Amino acid sequence: MKTLRWGVVGTGGIANSMARMIKMADNSELAAVSSRRMETAREFADAHGVPNAYDSWAEMSAADTVDAIYVATPTSVREEICLAAAINGKHVLGEKPFASLPSVKRITAACRDNNVAFMDGTHFVHHPRTLDIKANRDARLGFVWSVASAFQFNLTDRGNIRFNPELEPMGAIGDAGWYNMRAAVEYLSPDVVLDSVSSHLRRDAETGAAISGTGVLDFTDGSTSTWNCGFDSGAVVMDLRITGTEGVINIDNFLSQNADASADYLYRKGGWGRGTSETINVPSSRPGAALMFEDMAAAAADPAMREQWMTATERTQALLDAAWLGALDSEKNG
Repeated sequence: MKTLRWGVVGTGGIANSMARMIKMADNSELAAVSSRRMETAREFADAHGVPNAYDSWAEMSAADTVDAIYVATPTSVREEICLAAAINGKHVLGEKPFASLPSVKRITAACRDNNVAFMDGTHFVHHPRTLDIKANRDARLGFVWSVASAFQFNLTDRGNIRFNPELEPMGAIGDAGWYNMRAAVEYLSPDVVLDSVSSHLRRDAETGAAISGTGVLDFTDGSTSTWNCGFDSGAVVMDLRITGTEGVINIDNFLSQNADASADYLYRKGGWGRGTSETINVPSSRPGAALMFEDMAAAAADPAMREQWMTATERTQALLDAAWLGALDSEKNG
């Protein structure tokens, strides 16, 4: 498999974290970085041993020093950069969320048209725990009729772009709620169709940013996804419960893994007084974020592997758009 030479657009916290993951992953090489200021790009390059620094993402996207572009920018400018990368024949990994489903579809269409791979920056879906749950879903759970998830944490810095509605219009619902929506995509039946939405948001009094969201997604097969996300929780919450007719799975950290890169989940089945439970540990050679870059290299090498990732992004953004519009509608109508 060909080693992908990565160019990173952006030098913020997530870009620094993912630079380490790129270097950890097989078939991946950190080759370039771009920032609006050359000084910042060079600081990032020095910190991570990157050979090429640019003060223009457009120049880096067109350069022959990279094969793939990782777009770690605010949501408001992500589409433009992803499109340019695809048009220049570079594989594209874009941070999430995206501006809208039409925006995502323009990006995926450009990637298909230019024969390059596309993926969003969701880590947990690449960890073997997620693959194990999905592979054994029908046998262990039967018909899955409920996915309930919560992702909450404490973000107090109002200078953070998540508090800027111009850069991150959906606030917590876009940033944290993306993972709630992706949990529904990953763990409900793959052919579910959204029927109705009920959702609500709460805004920060100072910035007007959406700092929490909650709601229910109802699907035509009778299944539901209940979700909650927020920036002002007193503790980090990453809970997931998958309920089926034959069993239930509980995860108290569905977005992370253990120190040794393995990850656990609790599988329960049975009724009152006769139930059983089993903690299942799924080993992994690397964190999910590093495996994401390995899966991207695989998709770059094999076009047959690309559509699953594009479709997953489109489905996740579709649910996110529906949840966001439902929350705005509830806000408007009191």
